[in-house]
Amino acid sequence: MIRTVEPSPHVSAPVLAAYSYCEAVTGQQARNFAYGIRLLPTPKRRAMSALYAFSRRVDDIGDGALADEVKIARLEDTRALLTRVREGEVDEDDTDPVAVALAHTARAFPVPLGGLDELIDGVLMDVRGETYETWDDLKGYCRCVAGAIGRLSLGVFGTEPGARGAERAPEYADTLGLALQLTNILRDVREDATGGRTYLPADDLAKFGCSAGFDGPKPPEGSDFAGLVHFEVRRARTLFAEGYRLLPMLDRRSGACVAAMAGIYRRLLDRIERDPEAVLRGRVSLPGPEKAYVAVRGLSGLDARHASRRTVRRHA
Repeated sequence: MIRTVEPSPHVSAPVLAAYSYCEAVTGQQARNFAYGIRLLPTPKRRAMSALYAFSRRVDDIGDGALADEVKIARLEDTRALLTRVREGEVDEDDTDPVAVALAHTARAFPVPLGGLDELIDGVLMDVRGETYETWDDLKGYCRCVAGAIGRLSLGVFGTEPGARGAERAPEYADTLGLALQLTNILRDVREDATGGRTYLPADDLAKFGCSAGFDGPKPPEGSDFAGLVHFEVRRARTLFAEGYRLLPMLDRRSGACVAAMAGIYRRLLDRIERDPEAVLRGRVSLPGPEKAYVAVRGLSGLDARHASRRTVRRHA
């Protein structure tokens, strides 16, 4: 069982200011993430915002317009900052609010900070232009950039006392991260291709005649693009089904947070499945009211109860 260490009721003014900064970053830049973390109690919401703000910094370095060697240097600087956080060398009056908030989070919750090292490793893979021959290859990348975030988040959420199978919670959190990342990859296939990146496995692209890539609003001539998308959608659904086994292990509001974030991505997956070529024409997204509905559904506990029933059936 992973227990959450609740922070002290008293949080100093500098730390509160640092958390406020991280929450502002999250609110402005996290299109889907913010809907989930709004459902958390204040200490956990702040901690998740700190994790997001640090992760956003790493992602922004990788996605920016700097020369590759400059990106690599900045990513290593960010890793050095993470080392300072890990070793307790960041004071409350440090000038970097993300570092201050993350340091407080690391003291208050048992977050495995090595997951942020994995995120940096994954973004370095992007900078170096790595491609992936097989699903197993891509899975390794997804574990760095998304599975690790799932495991970090679990450090904030904790698991409920007596939860069945709680020793596997990190595995399920990791798998749910993979599901979200594969959905991201499908959604952003045209945008990534425009930026010179290809994430889908070369084996899968070849199988469906899509090795030429996606540099326009139409699939490659003679390809079975819809077949490729439906193949990857089935893979993502399998990952979601496995990852959802985490939900019954969480308290109500943590489960609602996870169900909201995962539910938004599952609905994106539904839209992509219905119209595969939409991802070549532009970014597929959900309107705000639909995201809010998914968040309310998560708070109701429907998804957690469904996952719990499936888990009980498996153990029957």
